[in-house]
Amino acid sequence: MRRHDLPGNLLSACAVLSLGLFLSAPLHAHHLKKGESQSLPVTTANDQARRLYEQGMEDFENYHLERANADWRAAVKEDPNLADAWIWLAFNSSNPQEVSAARAKAKELASKMTPGEQLMVAWIAKVQEGDFLAGITAMNDMLEMYPRDKHLLYLAGNWLMGVNGREQAQHMFEKALAMDKNFPAALNDLAYVYARHRQFDKAFAAMDRYVSLLPQEPNPQDSYGELKRMAGDFESALSHYRAALKIDPDFVTSQAGLGDTYALMGNQEQARAEYDKAIRFAPNEADRLTYSMQKATTWVREDKYAEADKQFLEIAQTAHAKEHDLQEAQAYQRMAEYQTDDGAALKYLKMGEQALHHLSTLSPSDRDEEMSRLLRTRAVRAASAGDQPLADESLHQVEALANGSRNRVIQSSYHGAAGALLMQQKKYDEAIAYLEEDQDNPFTMELLVQAYYQTMQTDKLHEMESRLRGTNVPTMEQALVVPAARAKRPNI
Repeated sequence: MRRHDLPGNLLSACAVLSLGLFLSAPLHAHHLKKGESQSLPVTTANDQARRLYEQGMEDFENYHLERANADWRAAVKEDPNLADAWIWLAFNSSNPQEVSAARAKAKELASKMTPGEQLMVAWIAKVQEGDFLAGITAMNDMLEMYPRDKHLLYLAGNWLMGVNGREQAQHMFEKALAMDKNFPAALNDLAYVYARHRQFDKAFAAMDRYVSLLPQEPNPQDSYGELKRMAGDFESALSHYRAALKIDPDFVTSQAGLGDTYALMGNQEQARAEYDKAIRFAPNEADRLTYSMQKATTWVREDKYAEADKQFLEIAQTAHAKEHDLQEAQAYQRMAEYQTDDGAALKYLKMGEQALHHLSTLSPSDRDEEMSRLLRTRAVRAASAGDQPLADESLHQVEALANGSRNRVIQSSYHGAAGALLMQQKKYDEAIAYLEEDQDNPFTMELLVQAYYQTMQTDKLHEMESRLRGTNVPTMEQALVVPAARAKRPNI
């Protein structure tokens, strides 16, 4: 498992290049003094608090995520001044109120910590607050101060994967494994990097090592199941998920993994049964809502849109009542994606936008990422509806978000929207330049197939068709694009 989808002034090629250089090279205004120890220190005089904090980090690396939160909550009860525990609780919790309060507490205490710990707090806090530049600069400075701390390298790489910085994440994991070739957490995430590049032989080799190092932990089997599913080996994926649940029946992500796999196999009834179990035993409200959205998507896979509407609306209402604005917005955004009527899609996108501004506790980074997805979909749907002013306005809004952030999730939303609008204008060469910056999205892959066909780029066309047909991720975009692509005769 891993944790944590033209007119106007389009983002210049120089800006795209600077983004890549920004994420790949350390950013620091001056040379920092190396830490006196090899590992980042933990400032606390309370031995029990230290033990609980370190147990939380171990649980986090092994993907016992809710257990890690419990460890850190216990740690700050023992020592309320332990900023390290507060900031990782802010990073990992799924409760927006807890995230906001924990982040504020960590920032309040940071001045009493060591310089390295201050950088760790600044990294996470600044990123969550939407200051991506300052956050990643702090992260790079922290790594420069403690270049031999394999755990910090893993944590940085893990976060980079979440913001689509795969190449930089791979570098972090490889550095950590050069220090300890049997570092389980780095092996796990490196396997995901290989899989996302469709280098499955390398991914499975890393998984074999990961399983052998932690035979009594459920996550190696869970991760193996996900990677097998990505490769299209569904029966093997099911076996690995069941093996994880045999080790730990409470490892709910593997229960959800069974649902995801059956959904991709086309057995939606069995998928819903598996999701129901995951929903019942979810450790927190955010996960319960997420699994409910996965279940609702099975109705889309069966072309039963009325039932999907009913389910997604119920999820949105529950999320609103439970003050989970992000999940409410996600439910509306996913509804918009499968609507056959552009007017209905635009209505749900507006409701999603409103949800993101109900409360002030939602982190700016989460709000901006989801807003970029809503704007991307709105630009495309508005153009399809013949409302070019709204399409242009939406594109300009997501462009502004992209210009103000180095977050690659937001960058991908912008490139996907810009490329889609250029495709509608039949400006194929211009569209390709943007779409190629967003190649993980099935909507974009589908457009690239069309663009390569129109520009007679046969080799790229066949490669992209193969990637599209081989995409096995349990997302709404995959449900709407990939099965239909597989049913069509390939372009020649």
